[in-house]
Amino acid sequence: MKKVTALDKAKSIAQLAAEKKGEDIVLMDMRNISTMFDWFVLITASSYRRINAISQTIQKNLSKERISALHVEGKQNPYWVLLDYEDVVVHVFYKEIREFYGLEQLWSEAPIERFDNKCLAKTSRKK
Repeated sequence: MKKVTALDKAKSIAQLAAEKKGEDIVLMDMRNISTMFDWFVLITASSYRRINAISQTIQKNLSKERISALHVEGKQNPYWVLLDYEDVVVHVFYKEIREFYGLEQLWSEAPIERFDNKCLAKTSRKK
């Protein structure tokens, strides 16, 4: 059985989110920044129902691969759900909450990849 890498897991999560109409999907490479996890996956959703659908779809599909979240925050929160997959942490946000917390700015030294049209594109940050 092939071991699933953190990047494979992050890409799979991004794909699942895109299929459920997640928006502005970003993978942040945290390997040289944090010892706690390797990747952040940031996803914007346009409604509470979509946040719920995206987070449930991710959990359901990864559990089929025997990958379970260590922790889930915000199941009852209409604005933000966090899924902790040990080496990958997923944030599914309502747009205004994502902007308010500004994780991309907080962790601005992290290289990012934008998931768009079912593929990843490296994005350089302007300093």
